[in-house]
Formats: sequence, C-alpha cells, structure tokens
Amino acid sequence: MKKVGENLKLTRVENNKSIYDIEKELKISHQNLYKWEKGQSEPSIINCIKLADYYGISLDELVGREK
Repeated sequence: MKKVGENLKLTRVENNKSIYDIEKELKISHQNLYKWEKGQSEPSIINCIKLADYYGISLDELVGREK
C-alpha cells in the first residue's frame, strides 16, 4: 500500500491540479494539503470523501489501498 500522502499528491498531479486549485474549489487550506502530501498529518474522513468525490474515484483509490 502506498502512503496516503504520496497517493494524494499523485492523484492531484495526474488530474493537473495545483494545491491552490484544490484549496479554491474544495475550501481546504493549502497548508493542510501540503501537510497531507508530505505525510506530516492525514486528512479526516470528511476531507477524504470530498477529495474522492472531486476526483471521481473511490476512497480506496484515493488513499492508495490495493485489494
């Protein structure tokens, strides 16, 4: 399983989004986004749901969980 932060960043980059795009569209602070991507903290389940919905993927895909 990939680390959550690594997968958050990979998903964002694959979708051609900047941290500031996400901040503006989802109202999640860029400071939190940076911390999550660097593995300094992890997003709440509510924020994971927002991000997964935004990207049109499952929560498993968002956090890099493999079956």
